[in-house]
Amino acid sequence: MRILVTGAAGFIGSFVAGRLLAAGHSVLGIDDLNPYYSPSLKRDRLARLEGREGFEFRQIAVQDREGIKALFDAERFDRVIHLAAQAGVRYSLENPEAYVDSNLVGFLTILEGCRHHQVPHLVYASTSSVYGANTRQPFSPHHGVDHPVSLYAATKRANELMAHTYSHLYRLPTTGLRFFTVYGPWGRPDMAAWLFTKAILAGEPIKVFNHGKMRRDFTYVTDVAEAVVRVMDVIPEPNPEWDSDCPDPATSNAPFRIYNVGNSEPVELNHFIAVLETLLGKTAIRENLPLQLGDVLSTSADTSDLEAATGFRPQTSIEDGLAQFVEWYRDYYRA
Repeated sequence: MRILVTGAAGFIGSFVAGRLLAAGHSVLGIDDLNPYYSPSLKRDRLARLEGREGFEFRQIAVQDREGIKALFDAERFDRVIHLAAQAGVRYSLENPEAYVDSNLVGFLTILEGCRHHQVPHLVYASTSSVYGANTRQPFSPHHGVDHPVSLYAATKRANELMAHTYSHLYRLPTTGLRFFTVYGPWGRPDMAAWLFTKAILAGEPIKVFNHGKMRRDFTYVTDVAEAVVRVMDVIPEPNPEWDSDCPDPATSNAPFRIYNVGNSEPVELNHFIAVLETLLGKTAIRENLPLQLGDVLSTSADTSDLEAATGFRPQTSIEDGLAQFVEWYRDYYRA
């Protein structure tokens, strides 16, 4: 198939593109290579894809309405996998405008392209952050999610609502994937594994929010890529049992679905740090801090729907996943 992957130079996008190429698909990847973090890292990710049979890259921002329209006018896609976004909870406190431009305007351009060119299936990235102030766990896509605690989460929840609208109005099949704390090789420099590894090796203090008493459903990046590729072929159909008197948020009378993609084994941040210390052979210097604005205490994914639909669920342990990350980090930075 011919597949558009937005955010192809990003962390998850580069792995998804690689997995698609390995399966024999043709991939057109787009990315704007913006400087939110090092563009050189993004180019190095692309270098792993460029030259492989079936891969093509174009530098386009998803919020570039004319550029995206021209792309869809010129191409025919069997699937669109939309992973481009302004990521990060904490950065949304500093630069909210970036989230509106990329996550709202950018998503609308993709929806419009899919609508006008009858794309058979749009798969897009959402986030576990949409669960916000919810405390009932494990989080289920069948729970309501109307209390986000960061603008990042609010824009991702808005994406789900926008997708449902297009599924309802134009019968565009859409599937949203709520990713839970993705980590692994080639990750973003603003994420915990990277920040902690860099600081521990340099003998510098790490910032440990809520004294490490937070739990996260850390999910290894290749598991996430596998889930995306499998979901791609599970095209949603209207749920005949959907009840408008008691509406299920994860399904609809339109071709719309939402799945969690998580490891279903929450890990306390203190344990995460301890595993890194063992792998690096050094003890972290901790700067214990209170819970940060926009953070939540715990995340845990109910992935039963994903497993039922695809036969797959993420299951890489934190010990194995961090070992792979540390090996990559030492090699990439000659550390």
